[in-house]
Amino acid sequence: MLPTNRFKDKHILVGITGGIAAYKSCELVRYLITAGAEVRVMMTRAAQKFITPLTLETLSRQPVSADMFSEKEYTGTHHIQLADWADAVIIAPASYNFIGKLYSGIADDLVTTIAAAVHCPMVIAPAMNVHMWNNPILQRNIQALEKSGYLICPPEEGFLAEGYSGKGRLAPLHHLIQYLYKALHPSPKNLQGKKVLITAGKTEEPIDPVRVISNKSSGKMGFALAWEAFARGAQVTLIHGPVHLPSPAETETVSVGSAEEMYEEVKKRIKQTDLYISAAAIADYTPEAPLDYKMKKKSDITTLRLKPTIDILQRVGESRRKDQILIGFAVETNQPEKYAKQKLVEKNLDLIVLNNPREAGAGFETDTNIVTLFHKNGCSKKLPQMPKLDVAFHIFQFMEKPE
Repeated sequence: MLPTNRFKDKHILVGITGGIAAYKSCELVRYLITAGAEVRVMMTRAAQKFITPLTLETLSRQPVSADMFSEKEYTGTHHIQLADWADAVIIAPASYNFIGKLYSGIADDLVTTIAAAVHCPMVIAPAMNVHMWNNPILQRNIQALEKSGYLICPPEEGFLAEGYSGKGRLAPLHHLIQYLYKALHPSPKNLQGKKVLITAGKTEEPIDPVRVISNKSSGKMGFALAWEAFARGAQVTLIHGPVHLPSPAETETVSVGSAEEMYEEVKKRIKQTDLYISAAAIADYTPEAPLDYKMKKKSDITTLRLKPTIDILQRVGESRRKDQILIGFAVETNQPEKYAKQKLVEKNLDLIVLNNPREAGAGFETDTNIVTLFHKNGCSKKLPQMPKLDVAFHIFQFMEKPE
């Protein structure tokens, strides 16, 4: 999961409807609480057959709303109060029945009545059997809700409760969080209709079948940029080297190994790209003649001859369209500002992001970063240490308004 301060002090209303996936809502509530959000939970009667309100009350530290007319508390305008309280709402899991009622405007229990009164962004995360998911009536309802402004976090394919595989499993936690991140975003449409291409992670240059030249990049910064571009409404493609990160939702992801492979994938897409962000830590050198067998320790080969890899950002900068936006990264340890500004000009970039891996909390393999942004118009901005997802937000903000 990519840490962020976006959820801190936000009011998030979690709705749970009937389905075996209801137990997964516990993980969602726990995450949001640890991320600093204030969480309230509402449940249908069917949901309570799968998980108890006490469990959700323990996790959220708040009473669970379950009865339209509770005998224990005043409920006259309870549904309006919760709807007004929320900054974002997520229904996870959302059953076939709930989606049908929401589409039809039916409000016959507490959850559907609150949903009818909600006036903040709402994420719908369906979970059901594959045949129910493929039902044309359900698909019509989903499409209509999406056109009405609801955020639909699609289910994933996998092993179902019925004992066979198919699409219908509740989306994984990181996808639910990604959609909530979008729901709370202040500019969810400012890249709508734009194509964003991002490279992320390290590359590996083969020495022989078992050894490579590489670096410490985790890919977290590039993946954070993909989340941010998605949250702003862009069509996102993420080309990444070897990483141990889950793929973002609704993003075309392409896995590559070497710098050459990454360049080939970039070359296929760059002409159709509106914004290109080179966040990958691409190896500068590759072996001249990689072996097709494992080199022995007592080999006569004591010198490894290297040649430069393709400079992808340089190639893209040389052939860029006038209306394209190019953003690069500079990892520097000595005279960092000098070399970052030099790279900004030499690569023909609009913006460059400088970070120094020697600074605590910056660079590779960390959840946070400390960066300075340099725009081609001469403006610059130093950011304090913050989660990489929040750094991504500021990169896009500075790109839009460099001042």
